[in-house]
Amino acid sequence: MTILLTGGTGTLGKFVTPLLADAGRKVRVLSRSSHEAKDGIEYVTGDLATGEGLEAAISGADTIVHCAGSAKGDEDKARNLVEAAARAGAPHLVYISVVGAERMPIESKVDRAMFGYFAAKRAAELVVAESGLPWTTLRATQFHDFLLTAAQGMAKMPIIPVPTGMHFQPVDARDVAARLAELALGEPAGLVPDIAGPNVYGMGEAIRSYLNVVGKRRLMVPVKLPGKAARAYSDGANLSLDEATGQRTWEDFLAERVGGGVSGLGVG
Repeated sequence: MTILLTGGTGTLGKFVTPLLADAGRKVRVLSRSSHEAKDGIEYVTGDLATGEGLEAAISGADTIVHCAGSAKGDEDKARNLVEAAARAGAPHLVYISVVGAERMPIESKVDRAMFGYFAAKRAAELVVAESGLPWTTLRATQFHDFLLTAAQGMAKMPIIPVPTGMHFQPVDARDVAARLAELALGEPAGLVPDIAGPNVYGMGEAIRSYLNVVGKRRLMVPVKLPGKAARAYSDGANLSLDEATGQRTWEDFLAERVGGGVSGLGVG
């Protein structure tokens, strides 16, 4: 079996690739730039945004794992991939989306500016589901890496504005990769249960735990965000409390990536 992986060098894909290879599958990674084959992994050049090189990349692949994503253009990239896959046969298409994609109202410019990622993921979900191809979609909560990037950026400010009412259920990319690889090696299953981290954190809690680890002190000021999407976020539209199947906590992730240790802050 040959598996084509998009986003194979990204936050999630870099963990999925070796899992598929270790399972005895031939793995082909799509990239916009050329790479030498390494550790038995084949790299092919193509561009999801333009569709260039996709048919050649998909040729002979039984399964496509679509990990590549961005805040804009996800729908168009998914459509280009789906159309090329349909012309190449009927490979199993496995897609990674985000928890809350179908629950986040994106109705204004403010909503789109702050939470457009959810709308992009939902649009791409529909492209996959309506493609006519055999498909599987897994929704995950935000990765620890996302929360870390946000905390690092905010820690650069002398006073940190903290959105009120916003909670996160961060999940480790390695936990998601293991589940995604399992789905790629299985039969098409449509929309499968979410995967989410074991604990829920308020934004202020998550930032404070990061500051504790890096030894910084900052004044944090609560800020109420405008828009319907922000209210949905405050209502927990981005959470999946019944699907807390991820194992690694935010504290574990911080200890590994940043160093030191933090006390448990989870509220879920």
